[in-house]
Amino acid sequence: MVTELAITEYFIRYLQRRDSLGPNDLERLRALKTEHASFAAGEVIVPAGSSPSRSCMMLRGLSARSHALVGRPDDRVITALHVPGDFVDLHAFIMSRMDHSIIAIGPAEVEFIDHAELIETTRSFPHLARLLWMTTMLDAAIHRQWLVAAASLRSSAHLAHLLCEIYVRLQTVGVASDRQLHLPLLQRELADILGYSPIHVNRAVRDLRDRGLIRWLGADITIIDWNGLALLARFDPSYLDLERTPR
Repeated sequence: MVTELAITEYFIRYLQRRDSLGPNDLERLRALKTEHASFAAGEVIVPAGSSPSRSCMMLRGLSARSHALVGRPDDRVITALHVPGDFVDLHAFIMSRMDHSIIAIGPAEVEFIDHAELIETTRSFPHLARLLWMTTMLDAAIHRQWLVAAASLRSSAHLAHLLCEIYVRLQTVGVASDRQLHLPLLQRELADILGYSPIHVNRAVRDLRDRGLIRWLGADITIIDWNGLALLARFDPSYLDLERTPR
């Protein structure tokens, strides 16, 4: 059974990397009423077209924003990956309808938080309201960087950029360390993220291995040469806004 502290601890780490949280903020976050749910790989967490009355926070595993292509229901594009501590669909708190699905990437666990809880939080805790707003701005910044990477990087460098980003995001909340991360992405899912065919993704993975930058066994990745990987990817983590600043 997940304890109350564990439910929000990753999100607290996510916020504390970027701003200070006072005792009242921490008390409110740890008092949020949540509903735990587990999902198998590929299972839909939040369906497209729905009007949710609650938002979900990643607790364990990964999830993705998945967009089905009109007239091609078997094809999709993944436009975001979410790691523990992310408020996956916080925008659904404001928007009337989901324009994409949230799917589990590998086994995933989330905590659902009713929008009534968020309304009370934003009404009574203005600092937390600003920080929730910040999380949606960070989502937008990551999305913009994905567009830049897709437009400017070739396949190996594009994959390298994704690996650098996901490692830093996982490290920020204490899920990855020592240049090692667990990434249960199939090559088909990597293709959906990067916009390449699975064959091109396979070649990109092989190229990073041949350069001595990574070791990739199953879902476990070791970054052997961080500086080399970041240089190839032209990776600058400033868009992740990791400086602690009063907001």
